[in-house]
Amino acid sequence: MAGRLAKELEEARRWGGARELRPLEGDVRRWGGLLLPNNPPYNAGAFRFELTFSPRHPLAPPRATLRTSIYHPAVDAHGRVCQPLTSAQHWVPTTRATQVLQDLLLLLDSPDPQRVLRPELARELREQPQLFRRRAEEHTRLHAESRPPDPPGP
Repeated sequence: MAGRLAKELEEARRWGGARELRPLEGDVRRWGGLLLPNNPPYNAGAFRFELTFSPRHPLAPPRATLRTSIYHPAVDAHGRVCQPLTSAQHWVPTTRATQVLQDLLLLLDSPDPQRVLRPELARELREQPQLFRRRAEEHTRLHAESRPPDPPGP
């Protein structure tokens, strides 16, 4: 498993949606990094995340946790994420870590009131989308990390 995860880590590092991707405390089953959303209201910041792989990986899905506070209906106050791709009923052992990270970034880029861990935010997004966006922008400004500069081109 460690060999597969090391290869997947290198593959994920080549993907442009995350930065500073590395094993945490030298453990190849725990990755940390920064996600860089593409769309407002979150694209003004970077969000620290952790991806934890089960000892049974790839038979069991990894768990994604956001370590940066975010105003989002699919992320609870503890950073747990409503991510169907990593739920037991949808997980497929051939799924790559990069796909999990891409799915997480898509979740952040496109808040969906159907993927809900915080019903009050989903209701606000549905009923008062401008207020939701304004609050999410303010929360991002206060809590998200600064976005790292783009790497130099080829």
